[in-house]
Amino acid sequence: MQSIISRNGCETPEPVKAEVKGSVPSWLQGTLLRNGPGLFSVGNSEYNHWFDGLSLIHSFTFSNGEVTYRSKFLKSDTYKRNIKADKIVVSEFGTMIYPDPCKNIFSRAFTHLQNVIPDFTDNNLINIIRYGQDYYASSEVNYINQIDPNTLETIGRKNYRNHIALNLATAHPHYDEEGNTYNMGTAIIGFGQPKYMIFKVPADASDKNHKKSALRKVQHICSVPFRSSLFPSYFHSFGMTENYIVFVEQPFKLDIVKLATAYIRGVNWGGCLKFDQDDMTFFHIINRKTGKKISTCFHADALVVFHHINAYEDDSHVVFDLISYTDSNLYNMFYLENIKKETSNFIQSHKSFSPPSCQRFVIPLNINKESPRGSNLVTLTDTTAQAILQEDGSIYCQPDTLFIGLELPGINYKFNAKKYRYFYGSRLEWSPHPNKIAKFDIVERKHVEWVQKDCYPSEPVFVASPGAVEEDDGVILSSIVSADPSISPFMLVLDAKTFEEIARASIPTTVHMDLHGLFIPAADSS
Repeated sequence: MQSIISRNGCETPEPVKAEVKGSVPSWLQGTLLRNGPGLFSVGNSEYNHWFDGLSLIHSFTFSNGEVTYRSKFLKSDTYKRNIKADKIVVSEFGTMIYPDPCKNIFSRAFTHLQNVIPDFTDNNLINIIRYGQDYYASSEVNYINQIDPNTLETIGRKNYRNHIALNLATAHPHYDEEGNTYNMGTAIIGFGQPKYMIFKVPADASDKNHKKSALRKVQHICSVPFRSSLFPSYFHSFGMTENYIVFVEQPFKLDIVKLATAYIRGVNWGGCLKFDQDDMTFFHIINRKTGKKISTCFHADALVVFHHINAYEDDSHVVFDLISYTDSNLYNMFYLENIKKETSNFIQSHKSFSPPSCQRFVIPLNINKESPRGSNLVTLTDTTAQAILQEDGSIYCQPDTLFIGLELPGINYKFNAKKYRYFYGSRLEWSPHPNKIAKFDIVERKHVEWVQKDCYPSEPVFVASPGAVEEDDGVILSSIVSADPSISPFMLVLDAKTFEEIARASIPTTVHMDLHGLFIPAADSS
């Protein structure tokens, strides 16, 4: 298993036809684009962390019951510089690169100065996102790379900083029904007061020839100041309802002084993150139309969150579901020296791994100031989540735990920001890499699974049937790799209702494990 995760991938630049067993629905027309790390060494140099690997984008195109596959490395500036040098020359999350000691003292001093305020890598390996009608490979830095969703060619790099004042931005935006894109970023250095920023890119932001950046039409919605200017909260995603943005300011923080001196002190950027288990988690509820934040202080116990599942409004409450941890060890598990351990050793050394917990928090919007202190202000009957009024007027939120042991969540996105019943995800039990996928029913509090021995699925993606009314009327798509050399990698197609396999498309080439992606219906990718 470990060798599958950390082996170097290779390109399949021309489409290859998959061998389909079963029946891919004829209505399934479009392309599933996926992104993830695919190259872990260049020349004789190796990365330290799985999240450092150079981005390898692959696509699965569904047309008239057939499936074709192709893959290409993202031709980022980072990729080009590394390949030209035949070694890793650009620092990544878990791998800090130092200049040649043979360089003269002035050159070395200049390099140190440059790295005090990091100009981050543009190795955008986390997700594929859409702004306007343009598609971008993204990570969490100020650079994104535009790609052609059909050929996977890299069109060119864009810098958020040329359009909006931020240093970091998430790879998990939200899209509303009109096609507008909402995202969040962080302004740390060089933009006045440090702050979190929420912004919107309108649906019509692209020009017809895709020559001008969709970011040129970016709209700033609002800013939230840091609680501590030297320790901003790290965030990987956020929640969105019909009227609100849900931002979780967690005590998993970026140490700004450490970041500024990381290069000199020999610390990688990953080492600048710290979890303060004695601090609290704060929930910010911001009206996404007016940019106004609800003034009440909502807080919870310390937690770490990477992925939100969904959020919605119900009877004057904001309900949001997320996947939380009680520590920040997940990132450490992905150091390649840990991943390469034999399975039994890996389990032994990570017994303290905090399992991912799917939790529901509920925020009451209509707060009666006369309510007795210590009372629970949640009046919804379908959850045990509580919001307890404190002496100082703040609200202490306690979650309703829905399910334990699931990550990389997905939903029927037509139900994003709406009350919903089902979510899908990858089961995490003994390692950070999933070996099952699951469907969870929030109403019944039950789950069903798909599993096959020695097979490792990617994040499940839901695609709705045409004209579907029921929330789970559609298919689940997941790219599967296997530790068994006799099993070719394959695209799995499940009936989302029953979770039964209806087709698998075996890929006649190597396929890498990935992180996130996007399904583009055929009408949208032309």
